[in-house]
Amino acid sequence: MKASVFIAATLDGYIATPDGDIDFLNQHPSTNPDEDFGYHAFIDTVDAIVMGRKSFEKVLSFDCDWPYVNIPVFVLSRSGVTVPSALSEHVQVLNGDAASISEQLKNRGFKHLYIDGGQTIQGFLAAGLIQELTLTRIPTLLGKGIPLFGDLAQALQLMPIHTQQYDNGYVQTRYRVIDKTAL
Repeated sequence: MKASVFIAATLDGYIATPDGDIDFLNQHPSTNPDEDFGYHAFIDTVDAIVMGRKSFEKVLSFDCDWPYVNIPVFVLSRSGVTVPSALSEHVQVLNGDAASISEQLKNRGFKHLYIDGGQTIQGFLAAGLIQELTLTRIPTLLGKGIPLFGDLAQALQLMPIHTQQYDNGYVQTRYRVIDKTAL
């Protein structure tokens, strides 16, 4: 099973302000109103989303309909999370470490997971379960906030596959995670 990350971060590596705000993502609009920075092409390749509780709650706060109607979403939470009844067919809460969650979903027949949320991404990276990472760098320095990456037990080597610069200053790079056991 493949697990991928598709996320944006400031130049100093934050995915949100200390209070979880992500408004900085909208401060550099593209001149192309239809620009999605490759998101739809990416999301069309996944068959399930695994996200943390905070990310789930952030998506619920958006002023729009639930964006993942056709993709099952698995929310990771140790303390529980309330899933609105309208989403009960689309969202399931799971508890466990990255390896056990990955194994559960693999056994259920999922082939490509989209891993989202800072702590969730960190856990899957630390467990060696991410094969590809698409990182869009936002031309903003927050100085403090919620970091994308945390401590790792050992260095993680990435191979750039493709880099693209957008008209609004975003720079997106897709990386393949190098499996050290294959070296």
